[in-house]
Amino acid sequence: MDKIISIFGAMFEFATDTVPEQTSYIIGVGALLFASFTSLFSVVNPLAAMPLFLSLTDRFSDAERNQTAKKATLYMFGVLITFLLIGTFILSFFGISLSGIRIAGGLIIMRAAYSMLNPETSGRKLTDEDEAAAMEKEDISFSPLALPLLSGPGSIAVVIGFATQADGMMDYLINAVSIVLVVLVSYGLLRLAPISARYIGPTGLNVMTRLMGFIALAISVQFILSGISRYFGIG
Repeated sequence: MDKIISIFGAMFEFATDTVPEQTSYIIGVGALLFASFTSLFSVVNPLAAMPLFLSLTDRFSDAERNQTAKKATLYMFGVLITFLLIGTFILSFFGISLSGIRIAGGLIIMRAAYSMLNPETSGRKLTDEDEAAAMEKEDISFSPLALPLLSGPGSIAVVIGFATQADGMMDYLINAVSIVLVVLVSYGLLRLAPISARYIGPTGLNVMTRLMGFIALAISVQFILSGISRYFGIG
Protein backbone atom coordinates (compact mmCIF):
# COMPACT_ATOMS: atom_id res chain seq x y z
CA MET A 1 0.00 0.00 0.00
CA ASP A 2 2.80 2.38 0.90
CA LYS A 3 4.46 1.54 -2.40
CA ILE A 4 1.28 2.40 -4.31
CA ILE A 5 0.94 5.71 -2.44
CA SER A 6 4.57 6.57 -3.21
CA ILE A 7 3.99 5.83 -6.90
CA PHE A 8 0.94 8.10 -7.02
CA GLY A 9 2.86 10.73 -5.10
CA ALA A 10 5.67 10.62 -7.63
CA MET A 11 3.16 10.88 -10.49
CA PHE A 12 1.52 13.91 -8.84
CA GLU A 13 4.86 15.63 -8.35
CA PHE A 14 5.77 14.93 -11.99
CA ALA A 15 2.46 16.41 -13.17
CA THR A 16 2.80 19.54 -11.05
CA ASP A 17 6.36 20.04 -12.25
CA THR A 18 5.81 19.47 -15.96
CA VAL A 19 2.40 21.03 -16.62
CA PRO A 20 3.46 24.59 -15.71
CA GLU A 21 6.59 24.20 -17.85
CA GLN A 22 4.58 22.92 -20.79
CA THR A 23 2.00 25.66 -20.32
CA SER A 24 4.62 28.39 -20.17
CA TYR A 25 6.32 26.92 -23.25
CA ILE A 26 3.06 26.94 -25.20
CA ILE A 27 2.36 30.51 -24.08
CA GLY A 28 5.86 31.53 -25.15
CA VAL A 29 5.43 29.96 -28.58
CA GLY A 30 2.04 31.61 -29.01
CA ALA A 31 3.39 34.99 -27.93
CA LEU A 32 6.29 34.78 -30.38
CA LEU A 33 3.98 33.69 -33.20
CA PHE A 34 1.56 36.53 -32.46
CA ALA A 35 4.36 39.10 -32.22
CA SER A 36 6.04 38.01 -35.46
CA PHE A 37 2.73 37.80 -37.33
CA THR A 38 1.62 41.24 -36.13
CA SER A 39 4.99 42.79 -36.94
CA LEU A 40 5.16 41.38 -40.45
CA PHE A 41 1.49 41.97 -41.28
CA SER A 42 1.64 45.61 -40.20
CA VAL A 43 4.60 46.29 -42.49
CA VAL A 44 3.32 44.25 -45.46
CA ASN A 45 -0.09 45.92 -45.01
CA PRO A 46 -1.99 44.08 -47.77
CA LEU A 47 -5.04 46.29 -47.05
CA ALA A 48 -3.24 49.27 -48.54
CA ALA A 49 -2.28 47.16 -51.56
CA MET A 50 -5.90 46.39 -52.48
CA PRO A 51 -6.71 49.63 -54.39
CA LEU A 52 -3.53 49.41 -56.47
CA PHE A 53 -4.13 45.71 -57.09
CA LEU A 54 -7.60 46.49 -58.40
CA SER A 55 -6.25 49.27 -60.57
CA LEU A 56 -3.52 47.12 -62.10
CA THR A 57 -5.88 44.19 -62.72
CA ASP A 58 -8.81 46.24 -63.98
CA ARG A 59 -8.42 44.77 -67.49
CA PHE A 60 -8.29 41.21 -66.15
CA SER A 61 -11.15 38.77 -65.81
CA ASP A 62 -12.06 37.45 -62.37
CA ALA A 63 -10.17 34.22 -63.02
CA GLU A 64 -7.08 36.10 -64.21
CA ARG A 65 -7.24 38.44 -61.20
CA ASN A 66 -7.46 35.49 -58.81
CA GLN A 67 -4.55 33.76 -60.55
CA THR A 68 -2.49 36.93 -60.32
CA ALA A 69 -3.20 37.20 -56.59
CA LYS A 70 -2.17 33.58 -56.10
CA LYS A 71 1.09 33.96 -58.02
CA ALA A 72 1.94 37.26 -56.32
CA THR A 73 1.53 35.82 -52.82
CA LEU A 74 3.55 32.71 -53.77
CA TYR A 75 6.36 34.96 -54.99
CA MET A 76 5.98 36.95 -51.79
CA PHE A 77 6.39 33.76 -49.74
CA GLY A 78 9.50 32.80 -51.72
CA VAL A 79 11.14 36.20 -51.19
CA LEU A 80 10.41 36.41 -47.46
CA ILE A 81 11.32 32.81 -46.61
CA THR A 82 14.59 33.18 -48.55
CA PHE A 83 15.62 36.25 -46.57
CA LEU A 84 14.57 34.55 -43.33
CA LEU A 85 16.89 31.63 -44.03
CA ILE A 86 19.90 33.27 -45.66
CA GLY A 87 19.45 37.02 -45.23
CA THR A 88 21.77 37.31 -42.24
CA PHE A 89 24.41 35.17 -43.98
CA ILE A 90 24.35 37.41 -47.05
CA LEU A 91 24.79 40.55 -44.97
CA SER A 92 27.41 38.92 -42.73
CA PHE A 93 29.35 38.04 -45.90
CA PHE A 94 29.78 41.78 -46.44
CA GLY A 95 31.01 42.21 -42.87
CA ILE A 96 27.84 43.76 -41.47
CA SER A 97 27.30 42.97 -37.79
CA LEU A 98 23.97 41.79 -36.41
CA SER A 99 23.57 45.03 -34.49
CA GLY A 100 24.14 47.00 -37.69
CA ILE A 101 21.56 44.85 -39.48
CA ARG A 102 18.97 45.56 -36.78
CA ILE A 103 19.62 49.31 -36.80
CA ALA A 104 19.53 49.51 -40.60
CA GLY A 105 16.37 47.39 -40.66
CA GLY A 106 14.78 49.65 -38.06
CA LEU A 107 15.53 52.72 -40.16
CA ILE A 108 14.02 51.10 -43.26
CA ILE A 109 10.90 50.11 -41.34
CA MET A 110 10.70 53.60 -39.83
CA ARG A 111 10.70 55.14 -43.30
CA ALA A 112 7.95 52.75 -44.41
CA ALA A 113 5.99 53.46 -41.22
CA TYR A 114 6.21 57.22 -41.79
CA SER A 115 4.80 56.70 -45.28
CA MET A 116 1.95 54.63 -43.86
CA LEU A 117 1.16 57.36 -41.31
CA ASN A 118 0.78 59.82 -44.20
CA PRO A 119 -1.03 57.74 -46.85
CA GLU A 120 -2.35 60.74 -48.80
CA THR A 121 1.07 62.31 -49.39
CA SER A 122 3.89 59.78 -49.05
CA GLY A 123 2.15 56.46 -48.54
CA ARG A 124 2.49 55.20 -52.10
CA LYS A 125 4.82 52.30 -52.77
CA LEU A 126 4.83 52.83 -56.52
CA THR A 127 5.48 55.97 -58.53
CA ASP A 128 3.32 57.08 -61.44
CA GLU A 129 5.99 55.78 -63.83
CA ASP A 130 5.97 52.37 -62.13
CA GLU A 131 2.19 52.15 -62.35
CA ALA A 132 2.22 53.15 -66.01
CA ALA A 133 4.86 50.51 -66.78
CA ALA A 134 2.89 47.89 -64.85
CA MET A 135 -0.23 48.65 -66.90
CA GLU A 136 1.63 47.55 -70.02
CA LYS A 137 2.88 44.26 -68.56
CA GLU A 138 1.10 40.97 -69.19
CA ASP A 139 2.18 39.45 -65.87
CA ILE A 140 2.37 41.79 -62.88
CA SER A 141 2.43 39.08 -60.19
CA PHE A 142 6.17 39.27 -59.45
CA SER A 143 6.80 42.90 -60.27
CA PRO A 144 5.34 45.15 -59.01
CA LEU A 145 2.91 43.12 -56.85
CA ALA A 146 5.28 40.75 -55.03
CA LEU A 147 8.18 43.17 -55.27
CA PRO A 148 8.00 45.86 -53.99
CA LEU A 149 4.30 46.06 -53.09
CA LEU A 150 3.95 43.04 -50.76
CA SER A 151 7.51 42.02 -49.96
CA GLY A 152 9.36 45.32 -50.17
CA PRO A 153 12.38 46.57 -48.22
CA GLY A 154 10.35 47.05 -45.03
CA SER A 155 9.00 43.51 -44.85
CA ILE A 156 12.39 42.08 -45.84
CA ALA A 157 13.99 44.07 -43.02
CA VAL A 158 11.44 42.66 -40.57
CA VAL A 159 12.18 39.10 -41.68
CA ILE A 160 15.93 39.60 -41.39
CA GLY A 161 15.30 41.05 -37.94
CA PHE A 162 13.45 37.85 -37.05
CA ALA A 163 16.49 35.85 -38.14
CA THR A 164 18.91 37.93 -36.07
CA GLN A 165 16.80 37.38 -32.94
CA ALA A 166 16.21 33.65 -33.45
CA ASP A 167 17.80 31.48 -30.77
CA GLY A 168 17.24 28.13 -32.43
CA MET A 169 15.42 26.06 -35.01
CA MET A 170 12.09 26.45 -33.20
CA ASP A 171 12.27 30.25 -33.51
CA TYR A 172 12.94 29.92 -37.24
CA LEU A 173 9.98 27.54 -37.55
CA ILE A 174 7.66 29.93 -35.69
CA ASN A 175 8.75 32.84 -37.87
CA ALA A 176 8.24 30.72 -40.98
CA VAL A 177 4.70 29.91 -39.80
CA SER A 178 4.03 33.63 -39.31
CA ILE A 179 5.19 34.26 -42.89
CA VAL A 180 2.82 31.57 -44.14
CA LEU A 181 -0.07 33.11 -42.17
CA VAL A 182 0.66 36.60 -43.55
CA VAL A 183 0.83 35.17 -47.07
CA LEU A 184 -2.51 33.38 -46.65
CA VAL A 185 -4.19 36.47 -45.21
CA SER A 186 -2.76 38.62 -48.00
CA TYR A 187 -4.05 36.18 -50.61
CA GLY A 188 -7.50 36.21 -49.02
CA LEU A 189 -7.59 40.01 -48.93
CA LEU A 190 -6.52 40.30 -52.55
CA ARG A 191 -9.12 37.74 -53.57
CA LEU A 192 -11.78 39.76 -51.74
CA ALA A 193 -10.41 43.12 -52.89
CA PRO A 194 -13.35 44.00 -55.19
CA ILE A 195 -15.81 43.48 -52.34
CA SER A 196 -13.65 44.79 -49.49
CA ALA A 197 -12.64 48.02 -51.21
CA ARG A 198 -16.28 48.79 -51.94
CA TYR A 199 -17.37 48.44 -48.31
CA ILE A 200 -14.29 49.77 -46.52
CA GLY A 201 -13.79 52.72 -48.84
CA PRO A 202 -10.79 55.07 -49.11
CA THR A 203 -11.38 56.57 -45.66
CA GLY A 204 -11.44 53.19 -43.96
CA LEU A 205 -8.29 52.09 -45.79
CA ASN A 206 -6.50 55.27 -44.73
CA VAL A 207 -7.46 54.73 -41.09
CA MET A 208 -6.28 51.12 -41.13
CA THR A 209 -3.08 52.10 -42.94
CA ARG A 210 -2.32 54.68 -40.24
CA LEU A 211 -2.93 52.06 -37.56
CA MET A 212 -0.53 49.67 -39.28
CA GLY A 213 1.93 52.53 -39.62
CA PHE A 214 1.88 53.21 -35.88
CA ILE A 215 2.58 49.53 -35.14
CA ALA A 216 5.36 49.49 -37.73
CA LEU A 217 6.88 52.64 -36.18
CA ALA A 218 6.96 50.97 -32.77
CA ILE A 219 8.62 47.92 -34.34
CA SER A 220 11.27 50.09 -36.01
CA VAL A 221 12.12 51.81 -32.71
CA GLN A 222 12.41 48.41 -31.02
CA PHE A 223 14.75 47.18 -33.77
CA ILE A 224 16.96 50.25 -33.39
CA LEU A 225 17.08 50.00 -29.59
CA SER A 226 17.85 46.28 -29.85
CA GLY A 227 20.72 46.99 -32.26
CA ILE A 228 22.15 49.74 -30.06
CA SER A 229 21.91 47.63 -26.90
CA ARG A 230 23.57 44.69 -28.67
CA TYR A 231 26.39 46.89 -30.00
CA PHE A 232 27.18 48.41 -26.62
CA GLY A 233 26.44 45.23 -24.67
CA ILE A 234 23.65 46.82 -22.67
CA GLY A 235 21.01 44.56 -21.11
